This record gives sequence, C-alpha cells and structure tokens, in this order.
Amino acid sequence: MQRGLDGRIFSAMAKKSQNGFILGILVALSLAHGLNDAMQSIVAAIYPLLKTSLNLSYGEIGLVAFTYQISASIMQPIFGYIFDKRPAGWFLPLGMLCTMTGLILISVAGSVHSLMGAVFISGIGSSIIHPEASRITSLAAGKSRGLAQSIFQVGGSCGFSLGPLLAALFVREQAGVAKFAMLAALAIIALVPACRWYARQIAERRGAPEAPAPAAAGGPQGKLSARTVWIVMFILMFLVFSKNFYTVSISNYYTFYLMEKFGASVRTAQMLLFVYLFSAALGTLVGGPVGDRIGRRLVIWWSILGSAPFALIMPYANFEWTIVLSIAIGFIISSAFSAILVYAQELLPMKVGLVSGIFFGFAFGIAGIASAVLGEIADHSGIEFVYRLCSFFPLLGIIAYFLPRVRTLQAMKGEQPSAGEAGR
Repeated sequence: MQRGLDGRIFSAMAKKSQNGFILGILVALSLAHGLNDAMQSIVAAIYPLLKTSLNLSYGEIGLVAFTYQISASIMQPIFGYIFDKRPAGWFLPLGMLCTMTGLILISVAGSVHSLMGAVFISGIGSSIIHPEASRITSLAAGKSRGLAQSIFQVGGSCGFSLGPLLAALFVREQAGVAKFAMLAALAIIALVPACRWYARQIAERRGAPEAPAPAAAGGPQGKLSARTVWIVMFILMFLVFSKNFYTVSISNYYTFYLMEKFGASVRTAQMLLFVYLFSAALGTLVGGPVGDRIGRRLVIWWSILGSAPFALIMPYANFEWTIVLSIAIGFIISSAFSAILVYAQELLPMKVGLVSGIFFGFAFGIAGIASAVLGEIADHSGIEFVYRLCSFFPLLGIIAYFLPRVRTLQAMKGEQPSAGEAGR
C-alpha cells in the first residue's frame, strides 16, 4: 500500500502545482544547478593542464571524460526511477556532497586511474542532482513548463560556461581545483528553501486521502499507446544524439582546436570557450518559453537543423569567423534540450523523474562516448579532422520531421487542445 501511495505522490503534487508558477523555488534550483555545473565544467576546462601535469594523451583525456559522463548517464535513470517511487527532500544535498568530494579528489589525483575514479564520484553527484531537480522544477512550473525548465537549465548552462573562466583566472596548477569545493557549500545553502518546500509537499500528500491512480500511457481512457510512446521517445533520443555528438566536440575539444589551428594561448582559448558556453546558456533560456508559445516541435526543428549551416562552415573559417560561428551555433543548438525534455515529460507525466533521468543520462552518455571516440580520432587524424567530421551531425536533425504535432498527440489522448496549441 505504501509503495502505491509513494508512486502517486508526484501525480497529486503535479496536479496541485497547476495553480501556480513558484519563481523562488525555480531560482533556487537554477542557482544550485549552476553551482554544480560550474564545478563540473572546471574539470573539462583544465584538461590541457591535466594533460601536461599527468602526461596524458588525447585518448586518455577522452577516457577521463568518458568515465565522468558514463557514471552520470548509467545512474541517472536509476535515480530518477527511485525518486519517482520514493520521493524525499534530502537527495539534492547528497548529490552536491558527491560533486564536492569528486572535485577534491581530482585535485590530488596522481595518475589517470585515480583521476578516472575522482571524476566517477563527481558524476554520481550530477546523476542525483539532474533528475531530482528536474522533477521539482516540474512541480513548481504551473502551466509554464517550458519556461520553468529553461530557468532551471539556464542556471546549469551559465554555471557550465563560467567553469572555463574560473579555471583561466584562478587555476594555475592541479591542486588549485580544490578551492572550488566551496561552491558546493553555497549550492547546499541555495537548495535549503527548495528542499524544505518539497519536503512539505511530500508530507502533505502522504497525510492526504489516496486518490484514484491515473491511467498510464498505453492504458485505457484514451491514453497514448505504448508503441506511440516508444516511437516518439526514440525520435527524441536520436535528436539528443545528433545534438550532443556535435556539441561535445566544442565543449571538450574547442580549446585544443583553437590552440592547434590558430596558435591561441591556453587562457585565450579558455576565454573563447566561455563565450561559446555563455551563448549556449542564452539559447537554453530562450528555447523553453518560445516552445510554450509556438510549440516545442518547431523549436526542436529550428534548433538542430538551424545550426547545421554554421557547423558546416566553421571548420573552414578563419579565427575571427570561428568565434562568430561558434556563438551562433551555441545559441541555436542549445535551445533544443528544454523543448525535447518537456515534450518527453508530457508523454509520460506520471514518470517525470524517470524521463528526466533517461534524457539527462542519455545526453551525458552520448557525450561520454563521443569524448572517447573523438579523442582517439584526434590522436590519429588531428583535431581539425574531428571538427570537419562532426560538422555533419546537426543534419541528422531532419528526423524531427517525424515528431507528431502537439494537437495530434492530444487527439490521440482524447484531449482538447488549448487556444495556443490549436495551430501547432
């Protein structure tokens, strides 16, 4: 009986949350997300320093990135499933402690194997934070789910973009990474109001009478069939694949590309990586509310395919145009993820934690695989060849053509589209 009650807590809280958009909770989650991702991106930004300090090859750098991404990607759906079944208010601080521990261990790692262990622990922190914070974001969103996810994700994007800047300004040696563990303490403080609010919601629902369980997707009452859900989920995950395989080539190897092709200094390359990541943060902020207004399908189309011309040109551009094109690519392609995630959450509204874990985890996993593969390719064929190869991946976004329109999905569910959705 308790298992069933816990499984319906999110359903009841989500229904209640339709009455309001809780900005304070969203800002707290966004700030914590930003601090966590800043800590994570500092590691990627100091790859050149670690390469020199530990005498690593490009392939070993790729394995380090692969280890971090896989620790997050494998565990995120598992944690998301657990959070759906057993919600609790203290999971987020636990995730932040894992991130902090990983960062401290990175500062004292003496070999590629100890470094891989350190980033694995750090990845566990992200695997807890992303699905759980995304669930709470959905609860605090009211009817503006795209905007809420954008607020949450732009915190992460801004934090991730600040990592290279912080590394360039304050990290001169490997041990200097440990000083940024203080960001974890700030993040835990930022999470206090959100965790207390969430704990109250859980307590209220556990003390309330049980409501009838809603029908799941694929069940009766006009819900989507399991086949439809799986087809649409496959399309969305393929879009994440095409997007992330390309963006990893920039986020993990952009500094090396600028240094090798144009002779940029490490600090200049780190600053330009910050510029790219900041433009990606702006794109993330725009994508969600635009999806609320004109439809998520259109945003997905524009985001992935719209970046393709710039991606195809960039490997042949000079230094100045490379900077301009990377900014355009970052802004356009990053607007997709909020739309993709909310689209998927609306397919399975009673399994938001699992869906969030799958998509964040899949995104991290693809990034990890891409990091390792691209590192090996760079060792054998050069970093410039990597950028020419990856420039074709945004073209795979053409598969977005097969995504059903919102009104089509609602008709299949037996729902009536709102006035704003009727034309989508």
